[in-house]
Amino acid sequence: MGSFMKDERQLVGLNQGKFDQIRHTNEFGQDCWSARQLSQILGYFEYRNFLPVLEKAKVACQNSKQVVSDHFVDINEMVPIGSGAERGVKDVYLSRYACYLIVQNADPSKPIVAIGQTYFAVQTRKQELIEGRQYNKLKTEEEKRLFLRGELKTHNIHLASAAKDAGVIKPLEYAIFQDHGYRGLYGGLGQTGIHQRKGLKKSQKILDHMGSTELAANLFRATQTEDKLRRDKIKGKDLANKTHYAIGQKVRQTIKEIGGIMPEDLPTPESIKKIENKRKKQVLKGKSQA
Repeated sequence: MGSFMKDERQLVGLNQGKFDQIRHTNEFGQDCWSARQLSQILGYFEYRNFLPVLEKAKVACQNSKQVVSDHFVDINEMVPIGSGAERGVKDVYLSRYACYLIVQNADPSKPIVAIGQTYFAVQTRKQELIEGRQYNKLKTEEEKRLFLRGELKTHNIHLASAAKDAGVIKPLEYAIFQDHGYRGLYGGLGQTGIHQRKGLKKSQKILDHMGSTELAANLFRATQTEDKLRRDKIKGKDLANKTHYAIGQKVRQTIKEIGGIMPEDLPTPESIKKIENKRKKQVLKGKSQA
């Protein structure tokens, strides 16, 4: 039995290595994968059979309120066909998140698909650890806010995907699901109540007016809820809502136990959009002086 388990682990490791072998780096230094190469590894030997999976992943990306073109980049690659001639072949460059969505929508009967799900989950975790080290180097509140706001945007995408798998489909259902998380974390206050408590206008986004401490609490709520939904294979809107509320409560209890300030009592800083605009102006100014 021990030898069998060892052989099985080695086989899994070799198969995960296949995903590493086809990983590319784009001009921005980011990891990306070719849809055609990924389709081959996932056992779709005819690319046309892989296209429905690709489209489902795009829909999932769009439903997660992400810009699809940020994660699925259409390209036309020239490939040799013999005698020095070339022809254009359509392909798609995929982000790590795009690959994650693809393996979630691929044929689950293929063993390599399950391995792919593990691989891209590990890749995401590695990226989180790297970014965690980056966070420790940040010195100013502005830098921390910008970093955590970006992280929360990413993890809200993952949370939306997990919620959808649990049965939270329609936009109104997702709004209710999100409200449950807020109510757990904010002592019963939903999004409307938080707006009122913090003196925000209806058009102002709560997340844009959070300091780093409050953003970190909400990031923990989002990541732990996603993990719980997936780990326990939770199904049904009501159970998903209850899970989000319970996780919010747990985070709130942790804050209380360590003597922290409750999130609804934390100060409300200026919109992070102003910081982003200021940074853009500084970058543009630096380029003009170069």
